[in-house]
Amino acid sequence: MRSIVFSLMLSAVAAGSLVAQGQSQQPAKGSSQPVARIESGPGTGDMAPNFRLPWASSDSIGPMADDFILQRHVGKVVVLAFYPKDFTTGCTAEMKAFGERFEELFGDAVVVGISADSLESHQRFAASLDLPFQLLSDPNQRVARLYGSQGENYPRRTVFVINAEGRVTYRDMRFGALDATAYDKLKAAVQAAAKG
Repeated sequence: MRSIVFSLMLSAVAAGSLVAQGQSQQPAKGSSQPVARIESGPGTGDMAPNFRLPWASSDSIGPMADDFILQRHVGKVVVLAFYPKDFTTGCTAEMKAFGERFEELFGDAVVVGISADSLESHQRFAASLDLPFQLLSDPNQRVARLYGSQGENYPRRTVFVINAEGRVTYRDMRFGALDATAYDKLKAAVQAAAKG
């Protein structure tokens, strides 16, 4: 009986570990059971985890002494946009829309894109789209993990809106880069966060 209880406890701990890491269990081969993806990261109303990452913009790579630190932007609305990879179709469409509609979508908010790409890649990507915001490099997906946005090889496409107090007021864990309604919802969320 003791060994059965111990085995059940080990299973529960393993399942909890998967939840904490935002991973999903894979079905056995040939299984037709649906697989649920367990998401983690801060929810609406939670304090946004602080982080520090290097950045690049369309015209430069930031000096190490001037890394992006989330905590420095308390008092402003901040938008974090995790995305898979520079120069891919969906990511280009998303970042291009952000750049072209920047004032309309974001107003005075601080906006950053975050992926695992290098700073050199980020600078080329930002320059190719003339982006008016910084792209942050998270090569080991350390920050993506904090926000439940990590993927197998690169971050998943997610968006977080953080209010002036540093709380998450909106999150979209499957942002649709090619879905016009995703941008409308994001715009409304930024406006709501700005109003307090």
